[in-house]
Amino acid sequence: MNETPGDVRLIGGEMLLWSDADAVTDWRGVGLELAGRLVPAGGRVLLAGPHAAGLVAAVTDRAGHAAVLVRSYPDACALGELHPSLTVHCGRLRALTEEPYDLVLALDGLGRTYSAEEPAPSWQESFEALAGLVAPGGRLVLAVPNDLGVDRFVEARPPDRQGADDHWEPHGFDPTHPGGPDALDTALAAAGLVTGGRYAAYPGRAAPRALLSGELLAQELPEALTVPLAAREGDTMLVADPLRLTRLAFRHGLGEHLAPLWVTVAARPAGRHPDQAPDEPACLPAGLVEVGRVVHEVTATTTRRLPDGSPRPIPRGRVLEEVLVEACAREDVRSIRHLLARLADWVEDGGDAPADNLVWDGERFAAVTPQPAPTGPVATRVVLCRILWRFAVRLLASGHHHPWPWPQAADQLALTLCGMAGRPCDDDELDRARKLDAELGQPALPPGAAPAYRDLLADRDRLADRLTAALARVTRLETKLTYRERELVRARARLRRTRRKAAALRRTLGHRLSRRLSRRLARPRKAARKMLRLLSG
Repeated sequence: MNETPGDVRLIGGEMLLWSDADAVTDWRGVGLELAGRLVPAGGRVLLAGPHAAGLVAAVTDRAGHAAVLVRSYPDACALGELHPSLTVHCGRLRALTEEPYDLVLALDGLGRTYSAEEPAPSWQESFEALAGLVAPGGRLVLAVPNDLGVDRFVEARPPDRQGADDHWEPHGFDPTHPGGPDALDTALAAAGLVTGGRYAAYPGRAAPRALLSGELLAQELPEALTVPLAAREGDTMLVADPLRLTRLAFRHGLGEHLAPLWVTVAARPAGRHPDQAPDEPACLPAGLVEVGRVVHEVTATTTRRLPDGSPRPIPRGRVLEEVLVEACAREDVRSIRHLLARLADWVEDGGDAPADNLVWDGERFAAVTPQPAPTGPVATRVVLCRILWRFAVRLLASGHHHPWPWPQAADQLALTLCGMAGRPCDDDELDRARKLDAELGQPALPPGAAPAYRDLLADRDRLADRLTAALARVTRLETKLTYRERELVRARARLRRTRRKAAALRRTLGHRLSRRLSRRLARPRKAARKMLRLLSG
């Protein structure tokens, strides 16, 4: 290893052969936007714990004095070489003794701020050490994982339960870890900090792409806003469908309590009573959502593309795929035919969005997120066929009931749906629709994604029923086979007795004489000539 850079300070508790670079929380657009609004120009800023490289660079460029605290010695040396103006403290959090900072960012939480060389401190002990670094009038931005978040319900194998090298302390047994937003506010108040804003981060703690304030979550959010918050990435075993579970959490008003991660913005009052709230910064947004590397600032009714987009209303209505699935479950073919006909009219008017990315308010359709455009002109029938083919693939993969014959494949079902929409398609158009879907890079099902654990249980139950029926049939066939084998044994015994009786009969004198006479009678001409010779003699 090269010599330690001059801006790296070893404060105790360094992990010399360890790196947190691959496990850092992947904050991108929303994290950069929130930090950019809070970093004071020319102020002192501390990044406590490992952070994404883009976030470190943005803070370093804007702050007057930027410092970072990491426990990994290789990570500290890499940061020191990459950012010469950055002060890098290498070691555990409780060993850091510095002047308070105007802003302390801990967007990776407190789980990676202590060393394996010391007994693991409780969350409260780490938090108190972090809160002590906030100057009067300064602010703290802290991310707190939720042990009862939606991601805990959908993951069959949570990462911190796999016994990896960085899990030397069991997770979930710390009684001081906040169990909800109210407990987090209580901990902040006990440390002399006042909550200025609190956000729920979605869709997961490893890669947050949305921040929604508690005030925003208290309202009824449209499904066009909540659908992108439940996207899943990676190949992981699931217990339940994250899209369905997340939207149910929002629908029942539990979006904040079941958030995978809480991000709180707190302030230490300056020159006033500790219970008196400071002036809240006007720059705190109600919500931030990242879609396709583009950050949008959202309210309950509008969304605005940053940095200079104009507010646009969020479309209302239900996701079309859910409406169609419900109609299929009820075998309401009439409603399905009506919806598909309206969808075909919308496509002919220039619309293009799959059913899982489309909301229907009873009168009109609206896309949830922007869709990539094809490279060339595409016939409207091919666009419609692609939408219905994707729906057919997802419907059959989910195992929902539908009114068509079950042996049908997705291609056959897609052609049936096109006919119900009044725009029948042939195999050539279906083939072009599949190629268009592959060109747009939006597979109907995530490639290589594992099925949900509940789906596996349903498959297991279905296979168990089929196995039970097969075993019952085998038992019946074995009973019939045993009966026929016994009948065959009896027949063979009767045959042996008959053969013995025939052999005994062949040995009797009468049988021998009758056989000899029968042989002679079998040659009547020869016997007649002998008789004539005797008579003429």
